Amino acid sequence: MTERPSASFATYVFHRRAMGERLPKEVYEKLIAATEGKENLDSSIAGIVAAAMKEWAIGKGATHYTHWFHPRTEMTAEKHMAFLNLDDQGFPLESFSASELIQSEPDASSLPSGGMRSTFEARGYTAWDPTSPAFVIQSERGGTLCIPSIFLSYDGTPLDMKTPLIKSITALEDRAYRLLKLFGNRGVKRVHATVGAEQEYFLVAEELAQQRPDLIYCGRTVLGSPPPKGQQMEDHYFGSIHPRVLTFMEECEQELSKLGIVIRTRHNEVAPGQFEFAPHFAEANLACDQNQIMMTTMRKIARNHGFRLLLHEKPFSELNGSGKHINFSLQDSEGRNILQPPVGNNQKKSLQFLSFVAALALGLARYGGLLRASIATPGNMHRLGGNEAPPAIMSLYLGELITGLLEEIEGGVPEDFSLWKDLDHGLKQLPAIRMENTDRNRTAPIAFTGNKFEFRAPGAPQSISGPLLVLFAIWSWGIEEITRRIEAQSEQMEIQEATLEALRYATQESRNVRFEGNCYTPEWVEEATRRGLPIAQTTPEGLQLYVEPQNRQLLVDMGIMTDREIFSFYETRLEQYATILEIDMNVLASMVREQILPSLSRHLLEESQLLQQLPHEAPKEVGKAALKRKASLREELLDQVDSLDSLRERCEGLGLQEKAEELTLQALPVMEHISSLCRNCEELVPGSSWPFPRKRDLVTMR
Repeated sequence: MTERPSASFATYVFHRRAMGERLPKEVYEKLIAATEGKENLDSSIAGIVAAAMKEWAIGKGATHYTHWFHPRTEMTAEKHMAFLNLDDQGFPLESFSASELIQSEPDASSLPSGGMRSTFEARGYTAWDPTSPAFVIQSERGGTLCIPSIFLSYDGTPLDMKTPLIKSITALEDRAYRLLKLFGNRGVKRVHATVGAEQEYFLVAEELAQQRPDLIYCGRTVLGSPPPKGQQMEDHYFGSIHPRVLTFMEECEQELSKLGIVIRTRHNEVAPGQFEFAPHFAEANLACDQNQIMMTTMRKIARNHGFRLLLHEKPFSELNGSGKHINFSLQDSEGRNILQPPVGNNQKKSLQFLSFVAALALGLARYGGLLRASIATPGNMHRLGGNEAPPAIMSLYLGELITGLLEEIEGGVPEDFSLWKDLDHGLKQLPAIRMENTDRNRTAPIAFTGNKFEFRAPGAPQSISGPLLVLFAIWSWGIEEITRRIEAQSEQMEIQEATLEALRYATQESRNVRFEGNCYTPEWVEEATRRGLPIAQTTPEGLQLYVEPQNRQLLVDMGIMTDREIFSFYETRLEQYATILEIDMNVLASMVREQILPSLSRHLLEESQLLQQLPHEAPKEVGKAALKRKASLREELLDQVDSLDSLRERCEGLGLQEKAEELTLQALPVMEHISSLCRNCEELVPGSSWPFPRKRDLVTMR
């Protein structure tokens, strides 16, 4: 009989129950108070916590520990240290001290810093983040205790993604708590930001992936003819899950459950070979850690099942890309979802709900460019703008009911504040069902989806920390604005009337960023331009929005990042973009030179020899015309690869920003042309002469 999912849940997580069973009561209470932000962490208890954590981890098979941190690479980093030590007499003992728990010095000087430190300034520190529980990652011969940590330079400057994220979470939760108090929520002690990140991904056969240098080094196909049957029939979407894939999914769920991660949803996505996992909501900082754990676990388990996991935003140019839809909300200390619309015609509760919704709209209207910067990655440039990926223009969809109510408030005081209505399904035999207060506009970057917001623009491989810290910063600013306006007028009028005034202001100010229509249409681009929304189609254009004075000022004023950190973050991202684009160029050029051109030459020679053996002239002439076309393609392909090499050499001496722009404007079109030529060659050359597995084979599950 299969073990119940709940039986092994979080067995490899040092969660509150595990701590409560192993720590003295007073130590446990101090640690929990620190994680909830009620008081500073008492370092005197660290030794007791370290001892309990070590014994727990060793009991789970761990032989090493690591401070597990999030450098600015979209991935995680770790340096393993052994528990095994020697005492003064050379006898073995297992040790783990308070100082080893609290901080470590991993060096990590080669991780990107955006000029924040030089290579010779190697010292860096990781520091324990007790708000996210430690966990054990098993291996064949033991396991490693992973201690979630922040990463700092020698002078204390953050060099990671977790530090600014935690600051952003704190800014949002503090301001949300203050606004809740205005509406008389006396029992509320604090507010939590909650997040659930849907993860899209592709699976391809490992034996085929190994034959594609582009999949190995780029995570995507840089050339190839589209499959004759892609996603046109939409028969893969929500279809029956292939048995091999289902076995992979089931093992992922089991392993992730042991690490405290619940996968609530699994299904086929739109493109063939594409799938999705959706986890249970978690506190924002923990959700970020869990998403990184999930991606690592999925990669490992995919190999066990003969798959290569592809998380690139656009692995196949003709098919849907893969996103990471970030669902986010706020929850009070009594377990209530603050974005859950109230039932019935309750003016006060509806105004509270609308205040939080309008606050995000207000923040997005002012700082939409900063949010665009947060999803400016090398691969996302290929994905945004179609096939269920939203465009690069940041807008907000609230739905007919909420938008209508805000517009009524703008003109006066509505008689009915209801945010729900029943859905008429026309069947008397079935019970009535409640209609959601908003549809799901899949073309909108941000949409309200019933009781939460969904940000659909981040790419599948992204760490959610970057988009989240910006989302929370702009939402914090909007909440602060609405709170300040309500407080300023609360002495002259009732709270409801003061809130109505604040909502009227927010509705007017956010008109430019609220859009209910199809964001894919060319008309929306024209309309967005007229509204003055930031439009950045390329990654360098998007990244430039990080350093706009207004956007920098927001992050500085919120205490999330300093001006120096923002510029270093921008330079890190720009350098990563240029480097990845150069790798794509190198791989494309090498695939053409080393395999496609030789294969094409051999094919031309074989075809020429066969033509000579034909007995009649007419077929020979037809064959010669076909040969001439293929030979012409070969020559053009060679010329274009030479042009790409020249472009790469020309860019070597350029500054970072100029290099990124040159690669975008000059190299990308050449690469697209080379890819098009390769597609033509592939369609004219028999499969036996083509050197790589074709896309149709990659996306077909066998």
